[in-house]
Amino acid sequence: MSDFETVPVGDVPADAKILDVREDYEWVAGHAEGALHIPLDQIPGRLDELDPDDDLYVICRTGGRSYRAVQWLVGQGYTATNIGGGMDMWFETGRPMVSENGLKPVVL
Repeated sequence: MSDFETVPVGDVPADAKILDVREDYEWVAGHAEGALHIPLDQIPGRLDELDPDDDLYVICRTGGRSYRAVQWLVGQGYTATNIGGGMDMWFETGRPMVSENGLKPVVL
């Protein structure tokens, strides 16, 4: 059993603080509107960009990288929740997305 929660996309509050841990090229192609982007391998070095008082919802493409990020963040004393199904489910359920390249947002 894990020490943290995984929630389906539909249970993520509209005003949630979302941390996207995918790679740069994935982020550019499409991401949740208003999310913060820190690739998984950069989180330890960029921890000061995260507010320890925020309830973080962590997302990747399908849930594997976000699962590892949540494990680590919880171990550091942060409140973090894994978004089950990741950006694939985010896209499928029609949640708001934007891209950084001027094209229609997609999930890579």
